[in-house]
Amino acid sequence: MYLQRGSSVSSETWLSQEAYDRLQAELDEFIANRPVIAAEINARREEGDLKENGGYHAAREEQGKAEARIRYLQELLRTAQVGEAPAANTGKVGPGVVVTIQFDDDEDDTETFLLGSREIAASTDLTVYSPESALGKAIVGAKAGDTVTYTAPSGAEIKVTVVKFELFSG
Repeated sequence: MYLQRGSSVSSETWLSQEAYDRLQAELDEFIANRPVIAAEINARREEGDLKENGGYHAAREEQGKAEARIRYLQELLRTAQVGEAPAANTGKVGPGVVVTIQFDDDEDDTETFLLGSREIAASTDLTVYSPESALGKAIVGAKAGDTVTYTAPSGAEIKVTVVKFELFSG
């Protein structure tokens, strides 16, 4: 799956057909489950005093989470572009590629990860970094052999070299 986004769905969201289909199936399941959640809320409401009814409040919370996920998936799928991410053809690092980096000129200190989003994490054993993360922002647009520096959340300056990258094949 190729997905580029920060905390909200952007107009440059790329999904493979497989990822699009998987997310559509998830959305369909959430929508189909709406009557079950509503029935649970009604059943808990009939138990009595709503102020002290933990089951009722839990069911309402579950409904809120489900509705938020439905809205997110609807917007994601509405704006997603299905196919191969453009970075895959540019010769530069971008969303949808598996990247191997080397830390601070130490050939033994390398890491291989997928540059993507949390949506893809469920479908791969690879570590997934967001293009919006500090490391992701630093390497997007880099070519094999390029060295970049980024500021880690701890405040430390970290130098990495892009060793290689290839299109994620799922």
